[in-house]
Amino acid sequence: MNQLLKFREGAVARLRLARPQVHNAFDAELIAELTAALEHIAADADVRVLVLEAEGASFSAGADLNWMRGMAAASEDANRIDSLALARLMRTLDELPKPTIARVQGAAFGGGVGLVACCDIAIAAEGAKFGLTESKLGLLPAVISPYVIAAIGPRQARHYFATAEIFDAAEAHRIGLLHQVVEADALDAAVQAQISLLLKAGPVAAASAKQLVRDVCAHANGNRHDADNAALIARLRVSAEGQEGLSAFLDKRKPYWIPQ
Repeated sequence: MNQLLKFREGAVARLRLARPQVHNAFDAELIAELTAALEHIAADADVRVLVLEAEGASFSAGADLNWMRGMAAASEDANRIDSLALARLMRTLDELPKPTIARVQGAAFGGGVGLVACCDIAIAAEGAKFGLTESKLGLLPAVISPYVIAAIGPRQARHYFATAEIFDAAEAHRIGLLHQVVEADALDAAVQAQISLLLKAGPVAAASAKQLVRDVCAHANGNRHDADNAALIARLRVSAEGQEGLSAFLDKRKPYWIPQ
């Protein structure tokens, strides 16, 4: 049974979690299906933007209860293998060579927060709720922690990882998990506005933005950092896209990647 709906709207791909009856909770099948879909999109040169969304009242309630029950009865090795599959999903989304947008409504708990944190842009409806609720079960959000900490910072992570406190969209925006909070009936328009901006950017530049940020954050050597960034901008300036973008700006026309 498909637990994920896939759409293409020109250069925009949409992946929609389709388990509304269980609030789009994760199980092994959904994790595998979503990972495979992301890998396919990564290899598709015609896709320029990915929107990750969900059916029903919730974005994702985290782990499916039946799946959790089965893993609780499994061996430590089986749990490690299972957790590595989730880690692969999160890393695939985080490192996807396309700009990504999370469209969030309702609840996003546990791994659902991980999906939001892995996306480049996150927009939620005002009624959305968030929670890193693992500590209530004697667990921790270990697999998603690199992405959540990158989004909200170590101080906020120490708070919410320990307390499992539920917080609203305004708080999620304040701590950096969300970029924008809008009324529920304005959610699609807000997502579309970001898609429009991304489609006006150079495809290579937009796709490379997250790698630049990752490289900057990883650098400890300032001189090496400067040299790498200078090499990057030099490479972009002489590339076909860079030449077209500069020429179009100087000629006061649209570049080729924007429909005339």
